[in-house]
Amino acid sequence: MFNLHNLHEDYLRSGLFGIQDGLVSTTGVVVGISTGIEDKAIIILASLVAVTVEASSMAAGQYSSEKAVHQMDKSGKHTDSLILGAIIMFFGYFFGGMVPIIPTILADQPQARYIAIIFAFIGLFILGFVKGHIVKEKPLRSAIELFIIGAIATSVGLVVGHYFKV
Repeated sequence: MFNLHNLHEDYLRSGLFGIQDGLVSTTGVVVGISTGIEDKAIIILASLVAVTVEASSMAAGQYSSEKAVHQMDKSGKHTDSLILGAIIMFFGYFFGGMVPIIPTILADQPQARYIAIIFAFIGLFILGFVKGHIVKEKPLRSAIELFIIGAIATSVGLVVGHYFKV
């Protein structure tokens, strides 16, 4: 049986970082765009473009930065696969980013915006709780911490969308 406590630390980092960043960044994009424009097709297109480009960029960044770490460390202690880490980052970011996009596809504005925010916050809270459990460090505190991070980023998207409406 798969045991999360034995998960390679680099893969854990890639997965958590990908999901968290996908949730936070994409929620900010979805909320910001949907606050600044009412055309559902444009909101969906911009959100899907953002999540796929950002997931690809995050995967490439994961690969190249982890490769640099491997190259600097001459001890050979790194046993993680650079490609697997990049794949985990891509899918973590992509699926995390789909959480706020799906309500935008399924519901009309402004309800979709509120549902996207609620889903993202719930996702961040759960992710924080799971992370705290995996690393055996105060799951509730970890959940609240991620919730606050998401709230700040979403607020930035709301403010920018509100002041730069088109």
